[in-house]
Amino acid sequence: MGAVLCCCSEPVDFEGEVNLYHFDLHRAVGKGAFGKVRVIEHKKTKKLYALKYVDKSQCIKQKAVANVVQERRLLEEIDHPFVVNMRYAFQDDENCFFVLDLMLGGDLRFHLDRKGPLSEDIVKFWLAQLASAVAYLHKQHIVHRDIKPDNVLLDADGNAHLTDFNVAIHYSNRRAHTSVAGSMAYMAPEVLARKGYSWQVDWWSLGITIYELLCSKRPFDGKNAERMTSAITKDTLKFPNSIPLSSDATNVLKQLLERDPFKRMGCRTPSDQLDDVQSHPWFRSIDWDKLESKELPSPFVPDMKHANFDVSHELDEFLMVEKPLTHTKRKANVDMEKLKPEMRQLEEQFTIYDFDRTRRKSYYPQNLPLSSVTASQTESLQLQPTATIAEPSRAGSPDMSPGSIAPLPTQTRAPGFS
Repeated sequence: MGAVLCCCSEPVDFEGEVNLYHFDLHRAVGKGAFGKVRVIEHKKTKKLYALKYVDKSQCIKQKAVANVVQERRLLEEIDHPFVVNMRYAFQDDENCFFVLDLMLGGDLRFHLDRKGPLSEDIVKFWLAQLASAVAYLHKQHIVHRDIKPDNVLLDADGNAHLTDFNVAIHYSNRRAHTSVAGSMAYMAPEVLARKGYSWQVDWWSLGITIYELLCSKRPFDGKNAERMTSAITKDTLKFPNSIPLSSDATNVLKQLLERDPFKRMGCRTPSDQLDDVQSHPWFRSIDWDKLESKELPSPFVPDMKHANFDVSHELDEFLMVEKPLTHTKRKANVDMEKLKPEMRQLEEQFTIYDFDRTRRKSYYPQNLPLSSVTASQTESLQLQPTATIAEPSRAGSPDMSPGSIAPLPTQTRAPGFS
């Protein structure tokens, strides 16, 4: 797994609040906007996890404090077999830490790039798992808003897990959202129309993802934002002649990529979205009870003899390109009144979480009215038609409302990195 980078000579207090001293630090396996992701091992239980750490100074510089706190809160609400779940959260003076389920099987983008179009059996298996995760999130009043191959991670057995909740928000049944967030190529027509949308957008994004896995390309594309918007909102759904798909598979895609959100697969029975999927003939071979308990063998198992991610991340520390992560004690008796507002917000709202001790709770309904799309954001859409785009920030807003989310830099996907 790699050498331990730092060890603590003092006894570790496992009865106290969780901190970095509870873990041994192993190899880096990914890089994000403000820090890296590395494999860690709990010193007492010997369990392996993925540690995502966020540099506070970079987070503040990029005006992304609201993103980090909101992601931390949403992950506390979630516990599902096909989601990369948060197990611990804590901070020191320099970083905020997410300890997540470890996924060493790579993301679906990694495998799609290397293997090309994937078989129906494989894609159907993953779609069933992801549909289960999406239906669960919607029951929690959470809409992911950025489902794509890059945000689906595999475990060592080939099970699919949804990750990256950076632009996820609570939705309300009383009003529609109008802000633009996510990756444009996977956005539903109602998002681009800016006339209001809700949880139904996740099923469209899932449809684009499944099409891409089966056909090795997206059904709607364009060289710029204007052409892509036109394709998503107007073009006829077509399938490549070079890739034979069953009638059941194409029918599922047609239903997921239905432009009317209320006729879309997964959206016609809001009280039981998964039932809408399970009843389709394409899934007749799926034992859903065994699927959710992970008793069904995956038709695709990653090659664990080789790294399923970019192996260059460790070199940055070896070559001293970046400062290595080390165990450091927190300063005692910090005067909160002397901290800058953003740093104080992180101190107060990025609270400790320990899944062995803390009962998960919901922060819903703390969603305030969303900001409308601004001219500057429209311009950023035109410049980056396939990038992940977050909502515009509202300067000075002390609340974690969805409208206060600021854009994040592009991230490199990593195992367990949500």
